[in-house]
Amino acid sequence: MTKVIDFQTDPSNYHHWRVEYDGAVANLYMDVDENAGLFDGYQLKLNSYDLGVDIELNDVIQRMRFEHPEVKVVVMRSGKDNVFCAGANIRMLGGASHAHKVNFCKFTNETRNAFEAAEADSGQKYIAAVKGACAGGGYELALACNYIMLTDDSTSSVALPEVPLLAVLPGTGGLTRVTDKRKVRRDRADIFCSIEEGIKGKRAVEWRLVDEAVPNAKFEETVAARAKEFAEASTKAVGAGVQLTPLQRSITEDAVTYSTVEVALDRKGRKATITIKGPEDAAPADMDAMQALGAEAWMLRACRELEDAILHLRLNEMELGLMVFQTQGDPETLLAHEALLLANKDHWLANEILAFWKRTLKRVDMTSRSLVALVEHGSCYAGVLAELLWAVDRSYMMEDEFDGDNRPVATITLSESNFGQYPMGNDLTRLDTRFLGTPEDVVALKDKIGEPLEAEEADALGLVTYILDDIDWDDEVRIFMEERASFSPDAMTGMEANLRFAGPETMETRIFGRLTAWQNWIFNRPNATGPDGALQRYGTGVRGDYNMQRV
Repeated sequence: MTKVIDFQTDPSNYHHWRVEYDGAVANLYMDVDENAGLFDGYQLKLNSYDLGVDIELNDVIQRMRFEHPEVKVVVMRSGKDNVFCAGANIRMLGGASHAHKVNFCKFTNETRNAFEAAEADSGQKYIAAVKGACAGGGYELALACNYIMLTDDSTSSVALPEVPLLAVLPGTGGLTRVTDKRKVRRDRADIFCSIEEGIKGKRAVEWRLVDEAVPNAKFEETVAARAKEFAEASTKAVGAGVQLTPLQRSITEDAVTYSTVEVALDRKGRKATITIKGPEDAAPADMDAMQALGAEAWMLRACRELEDAILHLRLNEMELGLMVFQTQGDPETLLAHEALLLANKDHWLANEILAFWKRTLKRVDMTSRSLVALVEHGSCYAGVLAELLWAVDRSYMMEDEFDGDNRPVATITLSESNFGQYPMGNDLTRLDTRFLGTPEDVVALKDKIGEPLEAEEADALGLVTYILDDIDWDDEVRIFMEERASFSPDAMTGMEANLRFAGPETMETRIFGRLTAWQNWIFNRPNATGPDGALQRYGTGVRGDYNMQRV
């Protein structure tokens, strides 16, 4: 049986990271256990990492946000001498399937984006304190931090050696962050990405590859001073944290079940149906009551469960090419839960839950599956859950009453959150992206906030793809799903990725777009992954045997 990759963990189970909390400053140590790889067949030497290391890092980032809101500065360090991080483990990459490599890179990208955005979203600034070699994905860890400090000595350097050593590209945004974030001059970037040994000290500062180079003798005191300086300048709202208790989850052969989310697995039809159940209880009276509920508050619990479901399907159910979203519940109750957060954005917990929904909805956007939403009677597409309707590739809505169906008639209800709270990676709302050619339609939709919109009006406003009556519903939905499952998954991945992100490009869309187009292709090429390719021959002393034809 194929190993199930579990994205849930907690500090008691960490093998690779540890955190020391000191008031407003947290020191995050990468100290990888080389014998605790996610799979057999490789050792994680020199602080190299695999998906398991990043699953722990993702958990650290979440807990830093929710359990330790007092933290204003996170200093990312190495727990090993003479090396910061050697990047993704080469033996792991050489032995992994193509699908695993690409999904690993995608998850790792999302993790980097999460702590890179922590300063803007949560007021938590990340400092990379680099001592020793910092290469490949290790430098990408540092690049995603808000500030990079490098020891100025003979052994410490930053490097992106993937092209000369491995015949691949940095897989987690390194090239794009060098040019777009660090704004390194193109000719210098060309040199930097073509050499194995990297760049050290003052030249790294001059080339904008790091922010500060500090003599070894003064490094620790300077890092501490910088962390204190950044923390004192922060205006972050703080409070008592909430514990991210374990999710309620059961996994069987044909279902993954949580308290608010249920995933039905149809292997014959190559689809997964994700049903999200809206809140049954009234919204908490205020943020004190919300905080008392902690991880049990519906807005936080549902988001955690949806995120876990998406990640589970990505890595463990790769042949289920269609994700079908459904919702159930009372829209007004859901809107009341969301409204409490929207009215208290200056409260640290409200801010964190809203930012978590933003990140999770982005995971939906970035999932390389065909996505469809069914707006059935009794559904709960309101506010934050309505975002799913514009994240998917198509949506189908029930029109008028159905014979024998006594559920409330299908509606869609907009809230103020749909107009800016949960932007996509292109920095537009999903409605702005949907109506890119007719922005006046988005303006008109603001007049409909809070109004339950039935099928005919939702269709006229452009909020769904099709509305279908009792006669046509079953057949039309079935035909679509059968057709979608019959198409080439490669063609679908390319088509959907091209269509989902209309409008302006951002650093985030470029990172993911280039990952999809270039790394996906390069990981399939024999120059990198063939029996005589660079990944297979790395460490043998024999250079990869390249087909020198330019393609």
